[in-house]
Amino acid sequence: MFEFIEGTLEHIYPNYIVINAQGIGYLIWCANPFYWEEKLQQTIRCYVEQVVRENTMDLYGFKDHEEKQLFLTLNRVSGIGPKSAMSILAANDNEGLIQAIENKDSKYLTKFPGVGKKTASQMILDLSGKLDFVTTTEESTLKVASSNKVLEDTIEALEGLGYSKREINRVEKQLATQHFETTQQALSFAFKLLLN
Repeated sequence: MFEFIEGTLEHIYPNYIVINAQGIGYLIWCANPFYWEEKLQQTIRCYVEQVVRENTMDLYGFKDHEEKQLFLTLNRVSGIGPKSAMSILAANDNEGLIQAIENKDSKYLTKFPGVGKKTASQMILDLSGKLDFVTTTEESTLKVASSNKVLEDTIEALEGLGYSKREINRVEKQLATQHFETTQQALSFAFKLLLN
């Protein structure tokens, strides 16, 4: 129904953003909401997909058309719903995802949240050779933020994505010893640690 929503970015939360478009506040679930950090209180264009379920109607948001297409492609796999697809996107590891699918590495795929052995096998079966539209080099346009704020936002985002306190504690010390200019960088580093 919607291709994108353009409006003022009012709020950023660990799992979603709020865009004010002509006086209506749209709550939009995002894989990496802090991607938009530098655009707070500015006009943005967020590509969206509306998902209607029995009791809910949700909007999922993406930084560009490519990310939206990857979400839709993942969502077509049996066993992967919108939340699982968003968790896979949140890992910010498109290159690893594509390599694992092409190399039939189901063990690697099970490291993504919500992906078990059966779903990993289904992903390989359904997606092999079909992800060549995905760019594997990520460009970051995030603003520089203080290390403490970045660490706090990263921990909050991991909690929001459903990681256990034990998993977060395991990576928190390593995150604290690094310097990240953006929450996106810190999240990418955290996901790599969690996937190992």
